[in-house]
Amino acid sequence: MWLPAFGHDAAIQPSLVIVYFGGNDSVLPHPSGLGPHVPLPEYIENMRKIALHLKSLSEKTRIIFLSAPPVSEEQICETFSLKLGELRRKNESCRIYSEACLELCREMDIKAIDLWSAIQKRDDWLTASFTDGIHLSSEGSKPVVKEIMKVLSEADWEPSLHWKSLPAEFAEDSPYDPVGPDGKTTMNVSDTSFYGNMQWELEAK
Repeated sequence: MWLPAFGHDAAIQPSLVIVYFGGNDSVLPHPSGLGPHVPLPEYIENMRKIALHLKSLSEKTRIIFLSAPPVSEEQICETFSLKLGELRRKNESCRIYSEACLELCREMDIKAIDLWSAIQKRDDWLTASFTDGIHLSSEGSKPVVKEIMKVLSEADWEPSLHWKSLPAEFAEDSPYDPVGPDGKTTMNVSDTSFYGNMQWELEAK
């Protein structure tokens, strides 16, 4: 488990921190003692320490925890069996670590996203969601975006961190903006909803 350092003495603290641990931690232990496995109680305590540290940074720092995602065991075997030998990354173990993360977040009143369940909602998730059985493909990333956008749109945070509520930088009118239909004035692009932004809205519904 690795985490960037956010110090209390920083001039500006982050408005939002998304914490995403659990997938590697949930790998079954290797007889040698080597590998990324973190025992469940230690994982929970580590996540608690991370949450407490982030909460102490600033009253305006918001936190979202993402739970451990699922894996495609068959795809992992196809991709890594010759390199890693016996399969030690099991979907059931991912579920256990995911539920532990969600329970901790309920206890600490932290926004949490159940990725283990969200990714498995589509019928073909086993084949469409991963590049190698572990790492998310573009299709597998869509539920992640959808769930994050849903939290940002529904959270009663002040100020809101939803993209529609955020002030635009350099929002003043400019003669270099696109020329409007009248041929005499320009259209302020900061007031325009682009296709990508509309897609975010659709994904969150």
